[in-house]
Amino acid sequence: MERRRLGARGPWVSVIGFGAWAIGGKNWGPTDDEQSKAALHAALDAGVNFIDTADVYGFGHSEELVGQVLAERGYPSDIVVATKAGNDFYCAGPQDDKGYGPIRPNYTKSYLIEAVEKSLRRLGMACVDILQLHSPNTEVLQKDEPWEALAQLSDQGKIRHAGLSVQSFRETEQTPIVEKWADAGLLDVIQVRYNLLEREAEKTLFPAALRHGVGVIVRSPLLFGFLTGKFTRESRFSEDDHRRMNLSPDKLESYFAQLETMEYELEQERRRTAATRAQQALAFCLRHPACHTVIPGAKNVQQVMENVGSASFVK
Repeated sequence: MERRRLGARGPWVSVIGFGAWAIGGKNWGPTDDEQSKAALHAALDAGVNFIDTADVYGFGHSEELVGQVLAERGYPSDIVVATKAGNDFYCAGPQDDKGYGPIRPNYTKSYLIEAVEKSLRRLGMACVDILQLHSPNTEVLQKDEPWEALAQLSDQGKIRHAGLSVQSFRETEQTPIVEKWADAGLLDVIQVRYNLLEREAEKTLFPAALRHGVGVIVRSPLLFGFLTGKFTRESRFSEDDHRRMNLSPDKLESYFAQLETMEYELEQERRRTAATRAQQALAFCLRHPACHTVIPGAKNVQQVMENVGSASFVK
């Protein structure tokens, strides 16, 4: 498994990472914890050394599973863990069986510091490799408070690198913010939505990342599973499935129309390389010089192995 340095200051990570949103048990259909842990183990056995999660994924459950797997393996020193904070699910209101309420954005300094402490306990770690602000809007990023939180957590040794999960489709307006804080030495890594059909980041964000030595983590490289080829125009999702919004009937129709314009070239490539549709989509992202790693989700070993296999189709 090829490893790339995540920007000028970031850690060395495998080009294929493990996106741990789905194993949290919410938003992506039913999961089985034992299968989820087996998938994580399979990824690490195959050379994946980068795991991306967030405190809000499964209201902490994704982090708990990641922590359990790392503990079972003795917390290997070369494993890089990234998590996120800023979506407050501890607030008052209608609560689930763990006492968690509805999600609200919260990027205050005190909250972010408290949230990281809770993440560290779930992960079983004293320090997390990368902490990312979890997709805040531009107004939030123009305030000093979230950046002060990142600086304090870094000074306290609670995080090694500070990152930003760029809000989807806000790449252009958030690019100057990325440049500002990268120049200040605080922002090492960004995470951005990018795939065969969504290439907005190529316009300003990727060139800025290259200029400033910022590492790029690609999320949604499979477009919520659409680019695996397993959905049709008639595919529908339950009310609690995140894909219901991102792959609505209107969006499915739009994505299929886009894909059809490039299908001939993609089919020719698949015949030449024998890559699956998912592997083809992942390799596409990794060919961009600004992109260092992709984080496709996986809920079972079979999905992991298909994702890992895409590394051989990058060059």
